[in-house]
Parts: sequence; C-alpha cells; structure tokens
Amino acid sequence: MGYALLVIGPAGSGKSTYCSSLHQHCEATGRAIHIVNLDPAAENFDYPVAMDIWELISLDDVMEELGLGPNGGLVYCMEHLEENLDEWLSEELENYMEDDYLVFDCPGQIELFSHVPVLKNFVEHLQRKNFNVCAVYLLDSQFITDVTKFISGCMASLSAMVQLELPHVNILSKMDLVTRKRDIEDYLNPEPQTLLEELNQRMGPQFQKLNKALIELVDQYSRVCFVPLDLRKESCIQYVLSQIDNCIQLGEDADVKIKDFDEDEDQD
Repeated sequence: MGYALLVIGPAGSGKSTYCSSLHQHCEATGRAIHIVNLDPAAENFDYPVAMDIWELISLDDVMEELGLGPNGGLVYCMEHLEENLDEWLSEELENYMEDDYLVFDCPGQIELFSHVPVLKNFVEHLQRKNFNVCAVYLLDSQFITDVTKFISGCMASLSAMVQLELPHVNILSKMDLVTRKRDIEDYLNPEPQTLLEELNQRMGPQFQKLNKALIELVDQYSRVCFVPLDLRKESCIQYVLSQIDNCIQLGEDADVKIKDFDEDEDQD
C-alpha cells in the first residue's frame, strides 16, 4: 500500500512553500517523501520534483495554442490530466514501491477541489492503485481577520471535504507572518455562541437565520477545525505531519519489527 497527500487550498495560501518545508523536514529526519507537481502553471520549485505534469501538458502551451485565458487554460490542463490517468499517471506510479509517500502539490484554482470533478476522479484513481489518500487544505492565516472571513474559510474547506470525500487536515498557514496571534487563537477553538453574536453584529437582521444555520453546521458536525502552522518551528511541522500520518493511517498495516539480541547482550 502506498500513501498519497494532496496539498490543496486557494492561490497564495502557501502550498508550494509548505511542500518545500515538508521536504526539508523529512530530509533532516531521514524520512523519504516524493513531491509531485500537479500545477501546469508552475515552473520553479524549491524542492526536487519526482513527477511533473509539465511532462504531459503546460498552461503556457494551452493558452498559446488554444487562445484560452489562465483560468480556462488551467481547467483544460487538468481535464487533459484526467483523460490520461490510465496512461501517464499509471506509468509514472510504476516507478514507486509499496509504502512510498507521494505529496501532490496542486493548483490553487478553487473550483478544482470544490465542484469540478477532476481531482475527485484523480483521488479515485489513486485509491484504485491501492494508495491511502489524505488532503491538506491550507488557508492563509492573514485572511482570518474577522468572523465573516473565518466562516467563509470554513465553508470553502467544507466544500472541498464534501467534494473529495477524504480525510482532511485543515491548516492555517503563514503563522510566522501574523503580528496579532491572539486574534487568530480566538478562531482555533471558537465558542459557537460568540461566533453567532459577532456575525449578527456585522450583518443585517435579515441574515440572522442564515448565520445561525452556518454556525450550527460548523459546530454540530465538527467538520472543520484548523491547525496553526509556523514554518520556523520544526516542532510545529512535526505536529502537523503527525496529524497527517494519523489520517492517512501510515504504517498501520506494517508488521511489527522485533529486534534480535545477542546472548551476550541478553546477559548484560
């Protein structure tokens, strides 16, 4: 069984930076991971690329040849990837063995993981290839400045969770850039009644029923919670990685390893 991690989130949320930091951390701790670029618009990387969608298609070529804009071109590229899952992706996956850990750095176009079925079909293909798959959803912590933006971020994350039907770890990225961390901490374990009161204060009375329904969705189903990530702290990276390993069930199917002792060692 292999393991696959999809790194998703809005554009500018720090996905590639997260992948680079994850690679550096795993390299320092002697852990092997393989990072795959799934963004047909990305050209430069701070990590070694194990597989690259550019070998199949690139956004620049699509825009030039078909006259599409960036958004339409990106969707076209991902649909082309979907059409070549049985050929290009399956052939690339043959280069990896059981227990290999693949990290997919995905594009930041939100419709790809909210309602367009491309990534959903990509996930199902990986699962047919006997991969345990987990998703990491990154949200820029600097975006969470008030309750309305927090609820918006929760809904975007929940949309991806429902669409992909995967175990999720939701991360507040760029915590090292936040100057008022106390404001962020209020949304890590928020009180539902407090959120509702803040929403009602910020929005007109005609939205009170909607506000109540949104808060109940976030609270009662406990579907969305965020883990803060400060890339300056190795302990923080390790904690996030442990959450991912738990979701992905890393090593749960492995045999127990028992160390052999020499007779002399046993007598000591």
